[in-house]
Amino acid sequence: MLIEVEIWDNKIMLASHESLFSPKSADKGTLSLLRHVELKPDDKVLDLGCGYGIVGIAAAKVTGGENVFMVDNNSTAVEISQKNAIANNVPDVTVRCGKGVSAFLDNDFSLILCNPPYHSDFSVAKLFIEQGFKHLKAGGRMAMVVKRLDWYKNKLKSVFGGVKIIEDSGYYILISEKRGYINRPKEKKTTKKHLKKINRL
Repeated sequence: MLIEVEIWDNKIMLASHESLFSPKSADKGTLSLLRHVELKPDDKVLDLGCGYGIVGIAAAKVTGGENVFMVDNNSTAVEISQKNAIANNVPDVTVRCGKGVSAFLDNDFSLILCNPPYHSDFSVAKLFIEQGFKHLKAGGRMAMVVKRLDWYKNKLKSVFGGVKIIEDSGYYILISEKRGYINRPKEKKTTKKHLKKINRL
């Protein structure tokens, strides 16, 4: 099965497999996600749960394959993604088989893109969000597309501190940014007892 799609002004031809998600055509939710994500030429991108590679390969066409990393826990998906990357002239993408972001040691991704499984409990999404936060650099973004809003919105808020919500064609695109922060040492409170002690000195 071959799927042809145009994303960010680039035509992509993808081989698929009946055992993978959306095998006959590009998933509408994925396309909605990509319509609302701003990709920068210097982004270091992770395609989380890559399937046959539509997101990662589209990103590689913009940023260059060396800046794109893809992961899936399905070995068939990994094999087909690698072949699709070569067929679309971005052979330098890194594709690994593994469970979520932990397949990589990198903690400087600037953009993580994800279409989490809809028909499951939230354990996979919880893992993706928590791991994703740790592996983003300060200012990095995590963008995902979902059908059910409340749980994802609340989880992203609790981990990232905030979330931007975009509704498109029956889907919700959620974008959160990892804000930079400085750990300051806690100041010791000066109590009346301490003041008396100081005055005696």
